[in-house]
Amino acid sequence: MGLKAVILNCTLKRSPEISNTRALIDKAVTLFHEQGVETEVIRVIDHNIRFGVSSDEGEGDEWPEILKKIKACDILIIGSPIWFGVRSAVAQMVLERLDGTYDESDPETGQFPLYGKVGGVVITGNEDGAHNVAANTLFNLSHLGCTIPPNVDTYWVGDAGPGPSYIEAGGDKHLYTNKTVRYMVNNLVYFANLVKEHPIPTNLRKLYEEAQKESR
Repeated sequence: MGLKAVILNCTLKRSPEISNTRALIDKAVTLFHEQGVETEVIRVIDHNIRFGVSSDEGEGDEWPEILKKIKACDILIIGSPIWFGVRSAVAQMVLERLDGTYDESDPETGQFPLYGKVGGVVITGNEDGAHNVAANTLFNLSHLGCTIPPNVDTYWVGDAGPGPSYIEAGGDKHLYTNKTVRYMVNNLVYFANLVKEHPIPTNLRKLYEEAQKESR
């Protein structure tokens, strides 16, 4: 069975408004397709996602359907614009909702649902903050159970202050961004195959019990 990637576009713009983050995501999608990876891009803001830290916030909450797709994927990418130097409110909400997966650990190993998946980030903005967004988001994904390979962040940042964004500024011709999106896709595919063939054996439940004994 081939690999499946889910990319969450955390733009603040609802469809059909043009998303600069989606434009860079599409480059990754093309590269994934070249390697036979099935991809699905979800524009989170188009869905009724409630704020909260559980996996289901009740009637009308559409997060559970998105979470099913996340649990079924091999590669999870968070795509976010930069606002005030940090990730978008939608991206923050996504990470807060993923917090609920801590309560859904495997009964035998205690591993969280994102174990066995690899994570990356796609970032666009016309101001500084790309490193901050990448650092925090990749750390969060790692803490949730994702494996984070090297060089799995790709970003484009324009001049400081208001100005043209990725599409208008011709970011598709930017060497650094075109280089890093290739690094990201290739490393994610390699490590996704590696983790799929060699699942992480760590028994978190057993280690927690050992820690409890030591902590008395």
